[in-house]
Amino acid sequence: MSTQISYVDAQVNLGELCDRVVETGEAVIITRPDGKNVALVSEAELSSLLETLYLLRSPANASRLATALERSKSGEVQPQAINELYQRFGLEEKDTNDN
Repeated sequence: MSTQISYVDAQVNLGELCDRVVETGEAVIITRPDGKNVALVSEAELSSLLETLYLLRSPANASRLATALERSKSGEVQPQAINELYQRFGLEEKDTNDN
């Protein structure tokens, strides 16, 4: 969901508006007189949206993710802790970090 605020009100209350967006994760639509509205979202929310788009833009990857989600919801696959997966595949945490 999102709320709307006029461009003028957004200017006056920008600090408060930014705090609310970050705290709630809710987007705010800033309406402009010319109708070319913009959305204010937190950096975390934008990063999440961009990552989701990246993962789903490949039809093959989107299909694999949908299948994995279905398997998870059906109980066909048991949840595993990250340390169990490291052990299973013979990895250490340092092996998966880019830094």
